[in-house]
Amino acid sequence: MPTAKQLADIGYKTSSTSMMLLTVYGGSLCSVRASHFFQGRSSRLQAAEEQETTGVL
Repeated sequence: MPTAKQLADIGYKTSSTSMMLLTVYGGSLCSVRASHFFQGRSSRLQAAEEQETTGVL
């Protein structure tokens, strides 16, 4: 039978691990969203430049 200290240690390690995984997951979602934002921005800028060079407004 685990003691109260052992149960507290297990609970702390479990919650610390879950918070770490959530942080990594959130960071990956944020970086994917940022990369999509910048890719879309660059494609919009490129399309605008192509319209300028063809003379179509």
